[in-house]
Amino acid sequence: MELGMIGLGRMGAGMSRRLHRAGVRVVGYDPDIEARTRLAQEGIETVDRPEALVATLAPSRILWLMVPAGNTVDQVLETLAPLLAVGDLIVEGGNSYYRDTLRRAEKLQAQGLLFADVGVSGGLWGETHGYGLMVGSSPEAMTRLRPILERLAPAPDRGWVHAGPVGAGHFVKMVHNGIEYALMQAYAEGFGLLKAKAPFQLDLAAIAEAWRYGTIIRSFLLDLIADVLRENATLADVAPVVADSGEGRWTVQEAVDLGVPVDTIAAALFRRFASQDPEHYGDRLLAALRHAFGGHAVQRAGA
Repeated sequence: MELGMIGLGRMGAGMSRRLHRAGVRVVGYDPDIEARTRLAQEGIETVDRPEALVATLAPSRILWLMVPAGNTVDQVLETLAPLLAVGDLIVEGGNSYYRDTLRRAEKLQAQGLLFADVGVSGGLWGETHGYGLMVGSSPEAMTRLRPILERLAPAPDRGWVHAGPVGAGHFVKMVHNGIEYALMQAYAEGFGLLKAKAPFQLDLAAIAEAWRYGTIIRSFLLDLIADVLRENATLADVAPVVADSGEGRWTVQEAVDLGVPVDTIAAALFRRFASQDPEHYGDRLLAALRHAFGGHAVQRAGA
């Protein structure tokens, strides 16, 4: 069993190592020579060109992409597709928008190539504990992928799902990430409220650690919160700016299109937008309005 991995960043490298330890021959490619060198030093084959990657794998090939969503995926596919043979399988494992996935699949299938989209969750811990995998593919592609999925997942019989046809994997992962937005926001608000109760002098790190066991809100995210607060309870050196990588926006837009209420996910997304606003113009206008109609004092910037 063998697989070509394109994109050797943290997730791609971690997945490659997990498969390598499970006895899968992995050949990795990345334009970054340092990424290739790090993996090669661990005994995993790497090549310096897509052509070499295709040449070293026997038909029918499986090539798994772990590259940033967006134009990068299209660029890699434009380079890769002409090198492949009918029946080769391309797996797109990044956080792509499912509508882009449908477009790409149609084009590749017209060239006789199989295509599967796999939403991957697990982050830095997936290499050790296994990845959550959400697959969109034809039955034929699924049959070929199954041995790989069973080795990447926490166990052969759990942690992965054939969600449906092509596009379904990325759609399910999109909703998964929308839920993640809402869960993170709920934890953040709760701990913010705890911190605000100054007279109690609450030990937030100790509370997070206690909540990890026996409580109904225990989760992997809470485990991470406990780790963060144990190391840096004040978070004084962390800027209050939360990025959004696209999945939350797509989830909310899809909800609008389908007429499905996702109040909490939408609120979490908008809170991230607020954190990214360096001008806080809306808040400034609110302060000015309170002064205009009620004579309330306005705090001047820089004062």
